[in-house]
Amino acid sequence: MELYEALHQITAIRQQMAKSEVFRGYRSVTVGFSGLLGLFAASIQTEWVAAPTEHLERYLALWFFVAILSIVLVGLELYWRAFCIGSGMMKQMTISAVGQFLPCILIGGLLTTCIFKAAPEVAWMLPGLWSLLFGLGIFSSYRMLPSPICWVGAYYVLCGCGSLMFGQEEYPLSPWQMGISFGGGQFIAAFCLYWTLERDDIVERNDSAERNNAT
Repeated sequence: MELYEALHQITAIRQQMAKSEVFRGYRSVTVGFSGLLGLFAASIQTEWVAAPTEHLERYLALWFFVAILSIVLVGLELYWRAFCIGSGMMKQMTISAVGQFLPCILIGGLLTTCIFKAAPEVAWMLPGLWSLLFGLGIFSSYRMLPSPICWVGAYYVLCGCGSLMFGQEEYPLSPWQMGISFGGGQFIAAFCLYWTLERDDIVERNDSAERNNAT
């Protein structure tokens, strides 16, 4: 019984330490590439589906492809860093970070399915709702991330509000609603990750701190 309690306390301590550390699993190259995917999809949307409100399934297929490919790329990098080259702490932090962000992805998928099946007349709201949910996901996990990342969450929220305010009459499902919100947001996130975690002087400082802690 004492051994079980000791193991439980160690697990709780590791979880608390993981929450207090800055998560370094998200990387600028992968996040920036997802932004590039968003801009590319926006540039070809008109050719892929000229009237997205009349052919909603083609519009959703395009942006679901972008979302799934982005999730797979980021997920593979997280898995590699956590379970192939990472420490036990990195594994715990990755699980916590994914757990904080995953609900917005799941809710976004369910919301899209409900609108597509039951209320396609309000599908023009989807870019705004996706952007708001993505912003909420970033705010949910920003305590584990560098503090400037909160500005990325604010950018997504502002883009979501703008899409809902101006996206119905003249620009329903305009390709640049997603291009500006998702493409732009991911590029800003990539810059924040690089500037706060991946610059040479930052990496050298962190490596030095880890060596000092080890000794």
